[in-house]
Amino acid sequence: MPTLEFFFDCSSPWTYLAFHKIEELALDHSAELMWKPILVGGVFNSVNPSVYEQRSNPVMPKLRYALKDMQDWARVYGLEIGQPEVFPVNSAKAMRGSLVAEEHGKMSTYVRRVFEIYWSAGQDISDDDVLLIVAEQAELDSREFFEKISSPPYKEKLRANTDELIERGGFGSPTIFVNRDDMYFGNDRLSLVGEALKRC
Repeated sequence: MPTLEFFFDCSSPWTYLAFHKIEELALDHSAELMWKPILVGGVFNSVNPSVYEQRSNPVMPKLRYALKDMQDWARVYGLEIGQPEVFPVNSAKAMRGSLVAEEHGKMSTYVRRVFEIYWSAGQDISDDDVLLIVAEQAELDSREFFEKISSPPYKEKLRANTDELIERGGFGSPTIFVNRDDMYFGNDRLSLVGEALKRC
């Protein structure tokens, strides 16, 4: 069975797009989907600081096109992607929460709720009140959820995933690996991921 590793951070709209299709892609090709939540800010700080330069001094024609491109993809996928009031956002607690959700077999449900409440509803996923709503919607025990996301093991696991992506040559979210060594970056590479899985 081929493996499909999905390194992701919910603070990225392009990752929301890829997330929307990744499970279907894995199912279509009988691949084992491996969720790898990360902190994309940690990746940028380490190996891709040009992201911050682009944000502070954008090339306006390129930015306008990128926003159009994102909405074109969202329309095709049937998603609503707006502009949250808080962007960029500190997604650390939300991403640690995905590790808790995974323990209960609810990774996909939880992550979808995080994406929706941030990118569609525009709410701040660094806010505990917002995360409480997400946890309840994913049917997670809120007390367990908040205890775990503030504990060292969950902080370390998220950091380890982030470091792993950097060590393997990644530079952003979403990053996808087919069979460990074949790397793809971005929602618009999913068709190439599909072709790679066909060859497995």
